[in-house]
Amino acid sequence: MQADASFWDSLVFDGIDDVDVEAVTAAFGTVDVVAKGRAASAACPDYGRSSDRVHDSYQRRLKDLPLGGQSALIHLTVRRFLCDTRDCPRRTFAEPFAQLTAPYARFTTRLNHVLEHVGLALAGRAGARLADQLEGASNLN
Repeated sequence: MQADASFWDSLVFDGIDDVDVEAVTAAFGTVDVVAKGRAASAACPDYGRSSDRVHDSYQRRLKDLPLGGQSALIHLTVRRFLCDTRDCPRRTFAEPFAQLTAPYARFTTRLNHVLEHVGLALAGRAGARLADQLEGASNLN
């Protein structure tokens, strides 16, 4: 079932300005959100110089908090930009999504916070049992 992308944009990415929702499908207990970066350029992390020259792009899959009892998976297209500084050792860099997730993370920031709170509140085996139950109920892993 195809859903209204603007509705999901406001629901899933509330307060996150740098992401556009392209499509949302809900089927078989999973909500799949296809999104991409909104910014036309990004700044090199080493030199801070802005670049709009896209080198390549790749897909990231991020798990998010369940929506209406269904697990949520974000398919995020991340662009790699070329650094225009001649002596930059990095040469290319990925556009950052600091409000949504950390680099290399497989969870959104808000899902990671929930899992951290479960771990800190319950600790040890009780936290592991609750995380297992949450995983079974909404496919968190």
